[in-house]
Amino acid sequence: MTAFRPSLALALSVLLAGTALPAAAQVGGFTLGVAQAAAENPDIAAFYRGRDFAGIWTGSDAAAVARRNAFLAVLGEAPLHALPAARFDAEALVARLRAATGASARGALEVEMSTLLVDWAQALQNGILDPARVYGANKREARHVDAPALLGDFAASPTPGAFLAALAPRSAEYARLMAARLDLLDVIAAGGWGPAVGAGSLAPGDHGAQVVALRDRLVAMGYLAPSVTAEYDGTIVEAVRRFQETHGLDADGVAGGSTIAALNTSPEMRLRAIIVAMERERWIGPDRGARHIWVNLADFHVRLVDDDIITFETRSVIGATSSDRQSPEFSDLMEYLVLNPSWHVPRSIVVGEYLPQLQRNPGAVSHIRVIDSQGRVVNRSTADFSQFSARSFPYSMVEPPSAGNALGVVKFMFPNPWNIYLHDTPSRSLFQREVRAFSHGCIRLQDPRDFAYALLARQSDDPEGMFNTILRTGAETRVNLEQPVPVHLDYRTAFVDPDGQVEYRADIYGRDARVWEALVGAGVAAPGVQG
Repeated sequence: MTAFRPSLALALSVLLAGTALPAAAQVGGFTLGVAQAAAENPDIAAFYRGRDFAGIWTGSDAAAVARRNAFLAVLGEAPLHALPAARFDAEALVARLRAATGASARGALEVEMSTLLVDWAQALQNGILDPARVYGANKREARHVDAPALLGDFAASPTPGAFLAALAPRSAEYARLMAARLDLLDVIAAGGWGPAVGAGSLAPGDHGAQVVALRDRLVAMGYLAPSVTAEYDGTIVEAVRRFQETHGLDADGVAGGSTIAALNTSPEMRLRAIIVAMERERWIGPDRGARHIWVNLADFHVRLVDDDIITFETRSVIGATSSDRQSPEFSDLMEYLVLNPSWHVPRSIVVGEYLPQLQRNPGAVSHIRVIDSQGRVVNRSTADFSQFSARSFPYSMVEPPSAGNALGVVKFMFPNPWNIYLHDTPSRSLFQREVRAFSHGCIRLQDPRDFAYALLARQSDDPEGMFNTILRTGAETRVNLEQPVPVHLDYRTAFVDPDGQVEYRADIYGRDARVWEALVGAGVAAPGVQG
């Protein structure tokens, strides 16, 4: 890993401590400069009004010098966080500090530095981008720094350096992503992982130049100890399996097309995925929850995490790739389970899929009840479905609890405007697929019962017995979680396990590409992947 080296900006900031800027000789000029510069930013203006327009940056006192030096130093760390270097340019700020000789100019610079601090905290804590503006399926609301509170706390802090350091995301995953970014920069600086594998596929028993290319690539990536073999032998099989496991591929040890494509992905493109993941980590916010549920859509898995340790994991099926069926991203609180659930068919499915079937044959999908506005079951034999359009169809449809119910035996609820939840399913074969994007948006679980037991274990001495006793009644039953659990529907094509192993996934929905494009537009850069 590359160690951080102090930049020229940091060195220049130290010089400022010995040649502190003079105090404003003309108080009126300084105040006017502050007032004019802050006029277009109500939050900044409110902060300065609350302190009678006294500055926190541009004085010659020790506290102002310490704040300036600390801020200039932290701005030099912008590349470590993959933040736009030009937007947080410490050297340019030093030049403006030196050039601000008049009282009014110092007042304007005072406001500029406070505005830059708010911008820095916003980008570092909440992200450079507004998530929902990048693509519509991202339902996360942008969070905003409380500027007056931030500036007030900073001004009152006796240790400005520590205060600024504490603004960075504190999650273990963010720290791991930062380390992975530095490692990839080292790989890129050293020339990458060597020549790409030219074969379309390779299998055990193959030998020759392309097996050597495969071998060397695996060695360079750290999946295989240095070797001189030119045959696809057992050691290469095991290395390929390890590679496949960390890239979400079927771990069969055979280097098929998807495995070769992943192997040939450049470190520059992997760096892009890491930088996007860092932005996504900022979107989630400072506290995932000591216990939380992480639904990684791009990974087709759901995990229960306790204090950064995965305590339960299961495969999942997510929304299909068509724009109207993709699973959204948001965070919420899982509040309860429903055992023996009824399936209240979403309106889009009712009119888009079932109404045409009913118009051809009123007895179609007979296991699902047609319900009128009074909650009564419609007699299909006397109903004329042909008279209705998708807009005018007046009925809802409900599938009652049963062994073959579309929701299986349990659903996990975190009420939200998009009617998304986790649930069981009778369609078990889909879990064996490598790419599992087939649902209408909700998340299907391969092991829903074990997931329920894990959730209920904190409120029952016998969660399995409790679950099955209720299940045997056949009645739809709500079971509240005594301690609701945060749930995060996320989309990570790059993440790092607690042991430091970086894992990558395909951009199944094309969302990372859009995030990267927006980051580049905001000034983020990386070697070889600026666009």
